[in-house]
Amino acid sequence: MIIWIWIGFLLLVVLMLALDLGVFHGKAHVVSTTEALAWTAFWVLLALAFNWGVYFIYERDWLGMGHTLAGRQAALQFFTGYLIEKSLSLDNIFVIALIFTYFRVPLIYQHRLLFWGIIGAVVMRGVMIAAGAAVIARFDWIVYLFGALLIMTAVKVLIVRHDNLEPDKNPAVRVARRIYPVTPDYDGQRFFTRLKGQRAVTPLFLALLMVESADVLFAIDSIPAIFAITSDPFLVFTSNVFAILGLRSLYFALAAVMEKFRYLKMSLAFLLAFVGVKMMLIHHYPIPTAVSLSVIAGILAVGILASAVGARRDTAALVSPLAEELGDLAVLTYQNLKKLVILVLGISVLLVGVAMIVLPGPAILVMPAGLAILATQFAWARLLLRKMKKKARELTSDVASSLKGQD
Repeated sequence: MIIWIWIGFLLLVVLMLALDLGVFHGKAHVVSTTEALAWTAFWVLLALAFNWGVYFIYERDWLGMGHTLAGRQAALQFFTGYLIEKSLSLDNIFVIALIFTYFRVPLIYQHRLLFWGIIGAVVMRGVMIAAGAAVIARFDWIVYLFGALLIMTAVKVLIVRHDNLEPDKNPAVRVARRIYPVTPDYDGQRFFTRLKGQRAVTPLFLALLMVESADVLFAIDSIPAIFAITSDPFLVFTSNVFAILGLRSLYFALAAVMEKFRYLKMSLAFLLAFVGVKMMLIHHYPIPTAVSLSVIAGILAVGILASAVGARRDTAALVSPLAEELGDLAVLTYQNLKKLVILVLGISVLLVGVAMIVLPGPAILVMPAGLAILATQFAWARLLLRKMKKKARELTSDVASSLKGQD
């Protein structure tokens, strides 16, 4: 069963990314604040729905590993890990904003760049989590090193400014410049193009390298942090992935107002310090997950509240990369909003129907209802619904023929 749980989760991630890029963002467009907030809500709700699924996966031991974790413990650990990763991703958003500002990435291309950045981040996180789990399982003392690393990172967050970005010193950017010439201007959404008959990279590709490099650095902090909450690789990976998947929409939702979050950076420093101390005490005085969740939520709440009421401005205020085009961000077409609502509602009903295959409930009625909702907007759902109706008619015909033969 364990391999199917992993495959099912990865297929869910691939499906959501394909729908994101192929259905909703197949054509480059400026992502409005309203649209970004709607997508942010969708990713959070999806993570919470999966959190509910985690309870049943562990309560019924669907992973088939005889886990000592009860369903409630696993669900609480997933949520705490997700909250930590989501919080730490806020600092990543600040850096992404600086990268976009430095390279003057047009708003219309920012979503595509972040999409490919997220794919790279998921792959890198998977590799680093697998390595981290193997190291912790082999060397118990490594948790003290991870704890010290988090405390050092907390100190660095407090003393290092966020306005000293130097892309030209980035190793990945320097290697790319040595291998390929760089075009002076953007060539649409392309990462590669031709310059005087030679293969060349665009500034969009250099910006992508910077985003990926930044995520590697943040992963070095965030992955030890999640291991302080749970050492279960499935919970570590899934909570990381759900936090990353919502990073793009969260960026567009916050980019226009990020200068208002003056004290949030300080909250993240205290969060890292607390998690570092928790990791260093884990073998002697383990802090319960429920207590950790309360402390983390409290730290974030204080930072957000202080930012909301603080009067003084940061002397190195973040410049929003959306500042010049905020007018374009106020528009969300009715069609896009309708598609998003139908997708969320239809997939929610469909997932409930799928769950009813295992749990009590009329799955045979609920699944077609979910497809019927999706079919109002999506051709693939209409095709699946037609096939399901055809199969149902054939089955009904066969049963009727069988009963008639018995008569």
